[in-house]
Parts: sequence; structure tokens; C-alpha cells
Amino acid sequence: MLRAVKCPNCRKETPWENNPYRPFCSERCRVIDLGAWAQERYRIPAEAIDDSLDDEDDRDNDDEEGPG
Repeated sequence: MLRAVKCPNCRKETPWENNPYRPFCSERCRVIDLGAWAQERYRIPAEAIDDSLDDEDDRDNDDEEGPG
């Protein structure tokens, strides 16, 4: 029995096995999804990073380095 899944882009039923574009139904849907990632329409949630800590580390390293 062939397993079918719905394309995440167009929701069309598409076979899982022997599908070079899986989980998408076609190259078109795959490229549309890639474009959405490139335009940052999808985001992976993460905690905010405190950039001030990085600045302090950089200043500490500058003090330790000798003449270049």
C-alpha cells in the first residue's frame, strides 16, 4: 500500500515513496516553500539573546591581546 501525504503548500495528496520533492507534490511547491523561508515568513521561536554580554566579552579579549 502506498502511503500518501498532503503537500504542505497546496494540500494536494501526493505519494511519499519515490517522490523526489517530498513532502511536496512538485518542484513548484518546494520552491515556493524555500522562498517563504528566504523571505523570513517562517520563524523558529527562540529566547532573546542579550547582546550586551557579547560586547563585554569582546572588550575583555581586547585587553588580553598584545600588539598585533
